[in-house]
Amino acid sequence: MGIITKAWLVTSCLQLAVTAFWPFGPGGPVSTSSGWVVGGAAKNRTQVSQYLGIPFAVPPVGDLRWTAPKASTGNGIITATKFSPDCPANVGAIAALANSPELVGPNAVRIASALGQVGDTQSEDCLTLNIWTKPQTGEKAKAVLFWIYGGAFSTGNTANPIYDGEFLAEDEDVVVVSANYRVNIFGFPGLQGYDQNLGLLDQRLAIEWVQKNIAAFGGDPKRITIFGQSAGGASVDYYSYAWVSNPIVAGFIEESGTATSFLSYSGSSTNNTAQWYNATEKLGCGGPEAGIPKTLACAKTKSFQDVLNASSTGMFAATIDEKVIFSDYPGRASKGLFTKEPYLIGNTDYEAGVFKIGLDLPDAEWDIADLAGFTCPAANAAKARAANGVPVWRYRWFGEFPNTRLTLNPSSGAWHGSELPIVFGTAESVTLTPNTPAEVAITKYVQGAWAAFAKNPSGGLSAAPYAWPTYAPLGDTLVRLGYNNESTASYAFPLQYDAGCALVGQ
Repeated sequence: MGIITKAWLVTSCLQLAVTAFWPFGPGGPVSTSSGWVVGGAAKNRTQVSQYLGIPFAVPPVGDLRWTAPKASTGNGIITATKFSPDCPANVGAIAALANSPELVGPNAVRIASALGQVGDTQSEDCLTLNIWTKPQTGEKAKAVLFWIYGGAFSTGNTANPIYDGEFLAEDEDVVVVSANYRVNIFGFPGLQGYDQNLGLLDQRLAIEWVQKNIAAFGGDPKRITIFGQSAGGASVDYYSYAWVSNPIVAGFIEESGTATSFLSYSGSSTNNTAQWYNATEKLGCGGPEAGIPKTLACAKTKSFQDVLNASSTGMFAATIDEKVIFSDYPGRASKGLFTKEPYLIGNTDYEAGVFKIGLDLPDAEWDIADLAGFTCPAANAAKARAANGVPVWRYRWFGEFPNTRLTLNPSSGAWHGSELPIVFGTAESVTLTPNTPAEVAITKYVQGAWAAFAKNPSGGLSAAPYAWPTYAPLGDTLVRLGYNNESTASYAFPLQYDAGCALVGQ
């Protein structure tokens, strides 16, 4: 018999105590690398186990601020019954959207309030993840959908009712996971010689945690699909290029964001030094004359709120480090230098429907922005995967329903993010307004499609009841979802929507 150590004895006694005190049911105790996790029943689907605020990393505070995340380990008991605070973000401009007179009514206000993180608390102790699962029924090892939120790498959180995973977990027999990651100056300081893109490293560490622990929650570590929207979609694409040798994940879903979308990609965006020094001077830490090491050490002594205030006028997003963010994505795509796992990629029909609120620009400019930022990057990403023999499906979302509409005159249309209440099945719970019959039908169809992809990334969407064509630029292979609010898909020739790409240099 081996030697019984004190640590082994303590751990064994704790295990016996936990399992005796909390008989397994919804939210029952689960042993993880972070410790014993005890959750609860989900609010609306009470047979779904909900585990909120599980730490996957050591809090990045003090000397750990602006450093790569370190895995959280332990054997204590974690009460996982509420979301952790949001990671620090200057949310004022987005939160103000909820007060826009252009919004159509209380439904739109509730959606805008959720996206604007209105009323949320913030803390640097925010690197946590959330899990929704129903292990007592269905597959014993369920496919996993790992959610990455958007917010232009400046804002965003998991404690957003639109991203509530309980409905998708129960209706489609999958495990849903979401994770916080650092944003703005805390997540993307962009300082050469240091880790520039900490938020993306946070995402990777959370995925590693899921691979290690998700089986205990009824998930299949070999069937993890990462999906994200906007900056979250770009994150998914970045990930596919950054971890080719050890991707962990089995599939990718990119919604309205790629590696070449919006401000997150620029051939000259190699650092945030100018914006960094602007912030450190406001903090009283000096500027270029002090240098990065001194300003960094000084800024670590300031409160996160002071740092946020000092950086409020800067744009801190992903910068090129040739490690996780590369300088030539079109070139890498043409050479197939990405993970060859299946892809589902798409965007909404009128992304500008949310961005134009409060901004008076000609419609032609919004059309160009939609093409350059969303439609054409999605087309190029899908084309590159198809050219390399990767199973890829491309969609376009058209759905527009009374309880998700933001504006009326002009209509917000299928705005940037309008598919998310459908994918997560949260439109009713967020807006407190019943779905229309058409909305109920398309929600079931879209949720089923996302789950079919996660369960069988290479063939789930090709099989019944979906039978979607894999993407080819010269065929009716663009999958239209919610077109005329129809309950199933229709198919179109991509050039019908991509014709203007040449005009915007794509």
